[in-house]
Amino acid sequence: MGKHVVAGAGQVGSQVARLLAEQGHEVVLVSRSGSGPDLPGVRRTAADAADREGMARLTREADVLYNCVNPPYHRWAGDWPPMAGSLLAAAESAGADYVILGNLYVYAAPERPMREDDPLTPPSAKGAVRVRMWREALAAHEAGRVRVTEVRGSDYFGPGCLGQSHLGERFVPRLLAGRPVRCLGAPDLPHSWTYVPDVARALVTAAADERSWGRAWHVPTAEPMTVRQVADRLCALAGVPDPGVKGMPHWLLRAAGLLSPMIAELEEMRYQFVRPFVVDSTGFQRTFGVAPTPMDEALTATVAWWRGRLARAAAR
Repeated sequence: MGKHVVAGAGQVGSQVARLLAEQGHEVVLVSRSGSGPDLPGVRRTAADAADREGMARLTREADVLYNCVNPPYHRWAGDWPPMAGSLLAAAESAGADYVILGNLYVYAAPERPMREDDPLTPPSAKGAVRVRMWREALAAHEAGRVRVTEVRGSDYFGPGCLGQSHLGERFVPRLLAGRPVRCLGAPDLPHSWTYVPDVARALVTAAADERSWGRAWHVPTAEPMTVRQVADRLCALAGVPDPGVKGMPHWLLRAAGLLSPMIAELEEMRYQFVRPFVVDSTGFQRTFGVAPTPMDEALTATVAWWRGRLARAAAR
């Protein structure tokens, strides 16, 4: 068993830490607040991912460093470069393998299912930030300074996915309460949805396999579904009537963005919801023998998690 350092204690980092602890590893879970699951084998530590000396100290003698950090949308341009540089330097100084949690922003607006070898020509500033991060890490790998891989998923859903998830708190609780939902863009376009436990499992799998290094991979992701199909299936599994889904008018998104920096950042990502947005994850599945969680199973777990959360909130 080895020492694994997980930077970021959010919806993915916490689950990565849990999986690693269950395998018997020593786990250091790093976040600004020192939060995360209270589990045997997991040491929660408060630190800034951009603190090079601090991260180098925490990563000393580590076997693997996972970058599961996710700064607020509207601060990517300023926050990501120092954090990415710090984490890459920490992995290099420790001689640790470096596993990066990525996303699909790095590709052009798709005309077909996205593959790992697609050109990195993003139409957004946030995508350009992610491309620079990956290229810097890959250059370090090719120079022999550190072993690197990146694991990219589509839009997340599942237990623990809250405000930043399109299938999170503005989606599941409303459907369970019989209230219609609005979605970004068109509700009847095929879209890939990546289940968060599958993301965590893919990161841990990649870290343990010699075949993963020096390239990017796509998280095993189920067949695409439209937002309307997701809502209909979720309601059927929950045993509640489907109140319906409507698309959000573009003018409404732009108006809301005048009041919220976070919502304003969705404008440049809107292209993902006005055309089919589908990921091809067969490369990971065939190489590592890992399949995505069936959608019904994932949605059932998501409903159960939200019902538990809502019941605890009502009991307070």
